[in-house]
Amino acid sequence: MKTRKVTYSVLGHGMLIIMSLLFIIPFFWLVSSSLKADQEIFTRELRWLPSKFRWNNYREAIEYIPFLRYLSNTLIICFANVIGATLSCSLVAYGFSRIRWYGRDAMFVVLLSTMMISGVVTMIPVFRIFRGLGWIGTFLPLIAPSFLGSAFFIFLLRQFFMGIPLELSEAAIIDGCSELGIYARIILPLAKPALLTVALFTFLGHWNDFMGPLIYLTDNSKYTLAVGLQQFLGQHDAEWSKLMALSTLLILPVIVLFFFTQKTFVKGIALTGIKG
Repeated sequence: MKTRKVTYSVLGHGMLIIMSLLFIIPFFWLVSSSLKADQEIFTRELRWLPSKFRWNNYREAIEYIPFLRYLSNTLIICFANVIGATLSCSLVAYGFSRIRWYGRDAMFVVLLSTMMISGVVTMIPVFRIFRGLGWIGTFLPLIAPSFLGSAFFIFLLRQFFMGIPLELSEAAIIDGCSELGIYARIILPLAKPALLTVALFTFLGHWNDFMGPLIYLTDNSKYTLAVGLQQFLGQHDAEWSKLMALSTLLILPVIVLFFFTQKTFVKGIALTGIKG
């Protein structure tokens, strides 16, 4: 039995290592290309390492575009959406999971049905709404929707909230606590893994968002990093090493963020399926 377990363990870890290489190799090539001269990137011979490490590619790439301005714009949008998504989705999920009211389950089905509507279908109507409000050219079209909730995140948090014993809420009601007090003092502290999962998904989604800023932002000073990277490609289409450097800078924070939050992320996803 021990031999069989060791064999299965070795085979399993071997397959995981092989699969991980499929994701590591493209990223390694990206970082390596960011440190090469342009002539070394598209050679007939595949060179994994540059003949000379050109660290100034990063400095020159940052100087070609207002990198810090684009970074601050991106962070403003990301953190504002994180606050809006966690607040609105947790409130709605609390109402669907902990409060009994007529038509709750039917309304929840309607909410879930909105997940079947593609964003491409609603793109033009939503744009006309924001244009009528005079929000085009500002950050509001990229931030305001997060304060109105997301069906997927509401579903995710509802499943987690339903796994929290109702006895905690009943005891709080006996002590005179209101529904908002139960939500703020009991549910939210116990739902940290799920809330961090929502925050992580939201941050990554808006960090990599390209279509939204491209549609709604008209001022170059308000561009995000994703749009700034496309702008660099349009202006410097032959300087591939610097483009690779900017791409690396765009991807690196996401990798670091996930590396430090992966345990909480996995825990939040796993616990949302306890009850429902």
